[in-house]
Amino acid sequence: MSERRAQRTVDVAVIGGGVIGLGIAWAVAQSGRTVAVIDPDPAGGATFAAAGMLAAVSELHYQEEALLELMLASSNLYPGFIDSLAPDSYLTGYQRTRTLNVGADAADRQALADLRGVQVVNGLGVEAITVRAARVLEPLLSPQISGAFVVEQDHQVDPRRLTECIQLELARHGQDAVIRVQASGLLHENSADASSRVTGVALFDGSTVTATEVVVANGLGAAALGGLPEHLNLPLRPVYGDILRLRVPEHLQPLLTCTVRGLVHGVPVYLVPRTDGTLVIGATQREDGSGVVSAGGVYQLLRDAQVLLPAVSELELIETTARARPGTPDNAPLLGRVGGADGDISGLIVATGFFRHGVLLTPVAAERCLQLIEGIADDRWRAFRPDRFSSRAPASVSLKGGHS
Repeated sequence: MSERRAQRTVDVAVIGGGVIGLGIAWAVAQSGRTVAVIDPDPAGGATFAAAGMLAAVSELHYQEEALLELMLASSNLYPGFIDSLAPDSYLTGYQRTRTLNVGADAADRQALADLRGVQVVNGLGVEAITVRAARVLEPLLSPQISGAFVVEQDHQVDPRRLTECIQLELARHGQDAVIRVQASGLLHENSADASSRVTGVALFDGSTVTATEVVVANGLGAAALGGLPEHLNLPLRPVYGDILRLRVPEHLQPLLTCTVRGLVHGVPVYLVPRTDGTLVIGATQREDGSGVVSAGGVYQLLRDAQVLLPAVSELELIETTARARPGTPDNAPLLGRVGGADGDISGLIVATGFFRHGVLLTPVAAERCLQLIEGIADDRWRAFRPDRFSSRAPASVSLKGGHS
């Protein structure tokens, strides 16, 4: 191992090379700072499986209205984020196509209509259309669907292309950024005090990365990282999902022109068309601790997708993937600095727990981390502090209540 790699110094070290970590690294690099991303398998975790729906409107869930402002802010940042990476959006798989929410039966239609009521109250644009109008937009939809709703604001991106593009741009900007080794723990100014200033990262190969700021963005691995402040509680849980990828034969292209999100007898399913002639179908959600692809999950996804789009039966199944997303007790991210006895702990930022919103929230997470690094105050996101479940949780941090 070279001396440069054994003792490396950068302005910012980002632990975790998923879409969140890479997005943060790109923001740091654009600010003129040096950055290192520490991950043995960049973009190989939840990012690898993600469908990439940028669905701030459709992803509004009951009792999670407090997330809406964060999701909308990130959705608004996406065009600029993409433009900063590539002049051709094809390189990132970014598509500003609409989303079509459809129901299989009358109960599904009513559930979507009820959700639309909440969405409208929150100032979101969701248009109810007839089944005939939905089939004009997407001719291969089943004529048996019960209802449809158009969301013009919800788009998509291909996470695999996006993260590959970020890595290429980091290299093009002179950033030898990715260290393919696992981080073992944080380094502190006072090695006996885990609440002292963070000064870098120790790696499992014995090397170190010294940094003025360290961002912990390694998903489910964040809670097990050595050197975290003793009072910090990062209650992350693995939520597994099965994702399918299918190839569309030439005679059926284009199969869809927009993302279709459906309810089939109360069970959600989504179909996301890619520009390369493939279709992504997802996603089951389970907390059984198993990281293997579930046969039942594959069957369920194919069955429900065919209810909405019968032509799915003619596609070639080319990939089945299972990954765990990092969930939190309130299903909201852990994002910000960590408080200590004498104020925030210097040099430490946490960005994890993004659950099903990781791809969508990448631009706002990157912006927020750069604000923290530059000392810019922004109290809008105080409710997402990473220490809100800790013994020293700051006062007035709450995710209860709706968006106004």
